[in-house]
Amino acid sequence: MSHDGIEKAKLEDLPRILQIYASARKFMKQSGNPRQWGDSFPPESLLVKDIEKGQLYVIKDDTGIHGVFAFIIGKEPTYEKIEQGAWISDTEYGTLHRVAGDGTIHGIFDKIVDFCGRKIEHLRVDTHEQNRIMQHLISRNGFQKCGIIHVLDGTPRIAYERLKESVSYTHLTLPTIRL
Repeated sequence: MSHDGIEKAKLEDLPRILQIYASARKFMKQSGNPRQWGDSFPPESLLVKDIEKGQLYVIKDDTGIHGVFAFIIGKEPTYEKIEQGAWISDTEYGTLHRVAGDGTIHGIFDKIVDFCGRKIEHLRVDTHEQNRIMQHLISRNGFQKCGIIHVLDGTPRIAYERLKESVSYTHLTLPTIRL
């Protein structure tokens, strides 16, 4: 296991992963976000593909698995078209998808962003307009709102991006140049 408790998911983790997603869907409904994942997202078939491709991760401690997320480096097809804004950079990026926790450990999203940011400094993520909790966590972790994208079923999501450079240089003041 890695020092931050994050490791690649295995097929034998699937029953626990499915429990976490069921719990996350219930929580989303209770907190005013019933439509983002509905009653069945993400489907087991997608999670199996994620595991086989080595892009599904679990967050665990001595008591078991408490969180799960997909992390994919490379082009995200639903991010090709962005409306009401623009991406900050078109360099290679990693996308955080399907982030869920069981509610027993706090700071899961912070751990995920730290873990993914060590693999690639350019990150993207999106969430539903009704997912206020996730919007807060995304902004708190240095992501900037870039616009609106549409997921495969055609529904809109708020799209965010984070570049290490834009996080670290925000305090600099550029000199005024007079011609």
